[in-house]
Amino acid sequence: MSRQVVTRDGTGLHVRESGPAAAAVTVLLAHGWTLDERCWAPVADALVGSVRTGPVPRVLRYDHRAHGRSDDTPGTSMTVEQLADDMAEVIAQRAPSGPLVLGGHSMGGMTVMALAQRHPELVASRVAGVALVGTASGGLGAAATLGMSGRPAELFLVGREKVTDSPLWTGRAELTAHPGVLRPGVARLLLGRRPGAAAVRATCEAIAACRPTTISGFTPTLTTHERDAALAAFADLPVELMVGARDRLTPPRFTYRIAAHLPRAAVTEFPDAGHMLPVERVGGVTARLAVLVRHAAGSRAA
Repeated sequence: MSRQVVTRDGTGLHVRESGPAAAAVTVLLAHGWTLDERCWAPVADALVGSVRTGPVPRVLRYDHRAHGRSDDTPGTSMTVEQLADDMAEVIAQRAPSGPLVLGGHSMGGMTVMALAQRHPELVASRVAGVALVGTASGGLGAAATLGMSGRPAELFLVGREKVTDSPLWTGRAELTAHPGVLRPGVARLLLGRRPGAAAVRATCEAIAACRPTTISGFTPTLTTHERDAALAAFADLPVELMVGARDRLTPPRFTYRIAAHLPRAAVTEFPDAGHMLPVERVGGVTARLAVLVRHAAGSRAA
C-alpha cells in the first residue's frame, strides 16, 4: 500500500506499507544514496510473507527526499541531518506508537545514526532494535571519488565538476532511460561475485531512475558524515551489523569501526557479497532483521 508523508517544509515522501496494521512491531527500512525503497522490497516481502519463526511485523519503507517517487528538494536540504528529520516525521505520521526496529542500508544507516543524534528521545523511547547494513559511521572522504585515490581521483574530481555544472546534468529528470548501460559500472562498484539477475536489475533500475542532481547534491554530506559518538544511543539495544566481504563502497573495515563502538552488536560478513545486501543476500538480511523483530515483540510482551 502506498502512502505519502508531507514534511514540515512541504516535501512529499513516498511510503510503502505492508504487513498487518495491528502488528506488535513496526520495521522501518531506509535505503541508500541514489537508490529507492524498491531495493528493500525483497526483504520486506520476506518479512511479512515467508518468515514463519516469529511474529509478522508491519513494514514501512520509503523514498528519501529527492529519491524515487519522493519530491525533489533544494541542494541545501540534501543532508543526512535533513534525512534524519524526515525519518522522524515518517515515524510520527505512520508509526506513532509501539516498538520500532530500524533498518538502514548505506546512507539509510547513516540516517539512523543521525536520528539518534538529532532525536535522542525518540530513539530512547521507541526503538527496540537496529540493523545497520553496508554503512559507515564516518571516514567516507573517498566517497567523493568513488573509492579512487591519487591521480585518478584528481582527474575524476575535475571531470565531475565540469559534468555536474552542465545543463545536461542539472536538467535531467533521470540518470538514464536505459538501465542496462549501467551494468558494467554497477557490477564493479556495488555488487559482489556472481550476483543474481534480480539483484543486478534492481540496482541498475534504481540508479538509472535517480536524478543526477541527487547524486551530486548528496555527495558532500556523505564525505562529512562523522557519527561515532551517536552510536552510544544503541549501546543497550540489540544491533545487527551486516556487510558484504566484497563491498567496495563501504568495505568491512567501516562495519568493524562501528562494532568497536558497539561491542555487544552481532556482526555478519557475507562472503562474496558486495554493497547491495538487501538485494544480494535477501535471506540472510531478512533472518537478521527477524531476530530483532522477535526480540522487540518479546520485550513488549514482557
